[in-house]
Amino acid sequence: MSGALQVWQDMEKEREAMQTWKERVEQELDRVVAFWMEHSHDQEHGGFFTCLGRDGKVYDDLKYVWLQGRQVWMYCRLYRKLERFRSPELLDSAKAGGEFLLRYARVAPPGKKCAFVLTRDGRPVKVQRTIFSECFYTMAMNELWRVTGEARYQKEAVEMMEQIACWVREDPSGLGRPHLPGAPASESMAVPMMLLNLVDQLGEADEELAGNYAELGDWCVQRILRHVQRDGQAVLENVSEDGEELPGCLGRHQNPGHALEAGWFLLRHAVRKGDPKLRAHVINKFLLLPFRSGWDPDHGGLFYFQDVDGLCPTQLEWAMKLWWPHSEAMIAFLMGYSDSGDPALLHLFYQVAEYTFHQFRDPEYGEWFGYLNQEGKVALTIKGGPFKGCFHVPRCLAMCEEMLGALLSRLPGPSSGSPPSVPPASQGAK
Repeated sequence: MSGALQVWQDMEKEREAMQTWKERVEQELDRVVAFWMEHSHDQEHGGFFTCLGRDGKVYDDLKYVWLQGRQVWMYCRLYRKLERFRSPELLDSAKAGGEFLLRYARVAPPGKKCAFVLTRDGRPVKVQRTIFSECFYTMAMNELWRVTGEARYQKEAVEMMEQIACWVREDPSGLGRPHLPGAPASESMAVPMMLLNLVDQLGEADEELAGNYAELGDWCVQRILRHVQRDGQAVLENVSEDGEELPGCLGRHQNPGHALEAGWFLLRHAVRKGDPKLRAHVINKFLLLPFRSGWDPDHGGLFYFQDVDGLCPTQLEWAMKLWWPHSEAMIAFLMGYSDSGDPALLHLFYQVAEYTFHQFRDPEYGEWFGYLNQEGKVALTIKGGPFKGCFHVPRCLAMCEEMLGALLSRLPGPSSGSPPSVPPASQGAK
C-alpha cells in the first residue's frame, strides 16, 4: 500500500470516528436537556428541583444554590452557543431561576454571603463557609446578562466577583470560618481553579474585564501549579499556604477528576496567553498524570479519591465511579487533542467516552446515573441530588459537540476527493 493511500485511509477513519461521536453526543445532549426541562422546573416559586429520582420524580423540594446557579448558567450557555436550544421556554426558565437567586440566595442582604440550601420558597436552611455558592451565583448572573442584555445581572456578577476575590486573597472573615489553633493552614486546589474559571467566564469577549482580571488569573494559575508535588509525579488536592506538601491523609489526598478539570481550565488559560510551554506542562501533569494513576485497571473508570502513597483512603466512597470526573475527563482530553494534535489524547477521549456512555447513561429514562460502585454497577438510581444537577453532564456534552464540530471542519469531508490512485500490479512489479 502506498504511503499516500495509507494517510488517506487513516484520515477517513479519523473523520468517521469523530462524526460518529459528534452524533452520539448531540443526541445525548438533547435527551439530557429534555429530562431537566420536563422534570425540574418549579412553576410556582421559580428555580429548579434537583432532587430527582431515576424517572424524574421529585423526592425532596430543597433547593441547593450551587445547582440553581449552575442550571441558570447551563440554560443560558446552551441558548447562546447552540442554535437548536434558542427557545423562549429555555430562556424564560433561566430568567425565572435567576430571579429566584436574586430574591433569595443571599442570606442577609446587602451582604454577599449566599446560602447553600434554601427551602422551596426561598428561606435559608444552611450556609457553607466556602466561596462556591457565590461562584455559581456569579456565573449565572454573567450568562444571564449575556443572553438578555440586562445590566442589572452583570452588576450583580461583577460585584460578587469582587467580594469573592477579597475573601480569597485579603480577608476571609466574611466566610464565617473561625481560626482554630489545630487546623492546618492549607489550600484546596478547588479555590484557585474555581476563581480561574470565573476569570475566564467574566473576561469572555470583554477586553476591559479580561484586563481587570488578568493579574488574578495569573495568580490562580500559579497557585494551581503548586499542587504538582513529589518531583512532578503527583497532583495533590491540598497543599500548605506556602505550596508545600502537608502531612497525613489531608496531604496525601488525590482527586483525579479535579486534577483533570483544573487541567482544561489551565489549557484555556494557556491558549489565551499563547503559551505552548504551559500547555505542554498542563497536558503532562494535569491530564496524563492523574489519568494514569486514577484509571481503574481492573474495572475501568476513574477512582473518586486516591492516596498518593497507595494507602487506603479514609473516604468510604473512594473507589466509587462518579459522573462528574468522567465528564471532566472527556472535556480535558478532547480539548488537549484540539490544542496539541496529539492522537494519544484523542484515543484517551474515546476510551473515557466509551466507558462513560456505557456505564452512566440511562437509555430508559434519560440523563445519567451519578454514582456507580467500583465494578461499574449503579449504586444510586437518583438522577439529581444535593450535588448533581443540570451541569456537568450537559456542559460536557455541549463542549464536546462544539469541539468535535470544530475538529471535523478542519478535516476534508468524504466528498472532498477520491483516494490516491494505486498503479496496477504489473506496473508496480520489479
